[in-house]
Amino acid sequence: MSTITLNLIDYDGTPRSFSARTGRSLMKASLDGGVDGVSADCGGCLTCATCHVILAPEWLSKLPPRSADEEAMLDMAAHPREAGSRLSCQIELTPELDGLVARVAPTQY
Repeated sequence: MSTITLNLIDYDGTPRSFSARTGRSLMKASLDGGVDGVSADCGGCLTCATCHVILAPEWLSKLPPRSADEEAMLDMAAHPREAGSRLSCQIELTPELDGLVARVAPTQY
């Protein structure tokens, strides 16, 4: 497994850059990286939407489309959906995501 660099912006605007292993979810990497605002209450089971992040537009094409279940959970997220909204539990880190830029939704509850 390789490592990539992630650039996340906490819900309060604090930027964080850290390394993460490929094959993990962005949610788990964010928790390990100390990113504030990703609470991941369901542990990545796609049942809570408390790992809502907004990806910078240039990264969206590097990901598979949202599943119907992810779409449904984003409809129930506390922060309104944006064009780059994704649930970080549904993003598997791959080498193509090296340098990924995303911000945590300002409210998860």
